[in-house]
Amino acid sequence: MEAAEASQNSQNSTVDSNVVLDQNHDSSVSDIPNHGIDAGHDISEDEVRHTLEIIASMGKFWHEWDKLKGMLSFYLKQVLSQYPEAKLTTEQQISSLGETFLELVKRLDDALQSFIEGPPFTLQRLCEILLAARTIYPNLSKLALALEKNLLVTSMLTISTDPYPATSGPRLTTGERRNEDSNAKLNSTQNGVQPLGGDGDEIMTEVQEVEAHKDMMIDMETFEEIHGTSETNCTPTCDPESAII
Repeated sequence: MEAAEASQNSQNSTVDSNVVLDQNHDSSVSDIPNHGIDAGHDISEDEVRHTLEIIASMGKFWHEWDKLKGMLSFYLKQVLSQYPEAKLTTEQQISSLGETFLELVKRLDDALQSFIEGPPFTLQRLCEILLAARTIYPNLSKLALALEKNLLVTSMLTISTDPYPATSGPRLTTGERRNEDSNAKLNSTQNGVQPLGGDGDEIMTEVQEVEAHKDMMIDMETFEEIHGTSETNCTPTCDPESAII
């Protein structure tokens, strides 16, 4: 009887420890200082990503800095929490990162919040890193180092006065964009047309070369027709010397 109770207590202890680990991870994510988007703002993660994509492409920003800073803070925490290190125990995080996950996130977010009047001049690179973090940096420590390097600057950008880039049609989510690209490639293959590589300039050069080759062929045909006509007009009885002027 005592052995059965001891076994039951051991199982309960194991379950309790697992629950504690899960609760610690959940609380660690929720305990991250919230300098991001306020709950009252109706802005989706896809809209934030779209804004960052425009900045990464153009190297300029159009939003008020406080609003944009909130977007960056929100997306920064989203990206950091997607790494496996965020789910490790506190001891494992210190061993891997040299600090806890919460400390790392707070340190990077505080560096972002330190820009009061405008974003760092490295804003474009920051957006590029956040948008492709998992592709570029295999672990959290390397990502943190890259972000820190671009946040420990002093020069700032000023808001752009150029017109905000127009978007044609409804914006697509990341999954929808991937599906659309896959469908386009599939349709091209099914129609017997392979997708062209290279940019538009290379394609235009190839077209011009083909057109030039066609023009050369037409000129050769015209020359042969004229040359043949002149030979036909001169009969065998024609005196060659009379043909010389």
